[in-house]
Amino acid sequence: MVSQQKKSTKLQMALWAAQILLALSFIGSGLFKLVTPVSTLADMWPWAGEYPNLLRFTGTLDLCGGIGVILPAFIRKPGLIVWAASGLVTLMVCAIVFHLSRGEAANTPFNFVMLGLALFVFWGRRMSRW
Repeated sequence: MVSQQKKSTKLQMALWAAQILLALSFIGSGLFKLVTPVSTLADMWPWAGEYPNLLRFTGTLDLCGGIGVILPAFIRKPGLIVWAASGLVTLMVCAIVFHLSRGEAANTPFNFVMLGLALFVFWGRRMSRW
């Protein structure tokens, strides 16, 4: 029984760590995409200048997803974390496909890391009863 409780505590700590990393990354990138001028972002990411509406849309999704993996725990709606994590999984899959289709495979490692974290949170929060 004690061993099971230790596993559960370690899993909860790992899930919280993943959620915090996701929240910081996505809230930060969302705000960056929303407040930085498109011309500045286009210097870093050529696609931003080509698709400014996509840039703002993904910035909004980033911000919502980042808030969504943290806030529900504090308002006693932890089931919403699963939905937010699934949204981030979908967003990262789309980002990977987008970059690969443009021949920008070098831009995808961060997306794969975020995808892995979002999948872990989706799995862990879906399976855990807290």
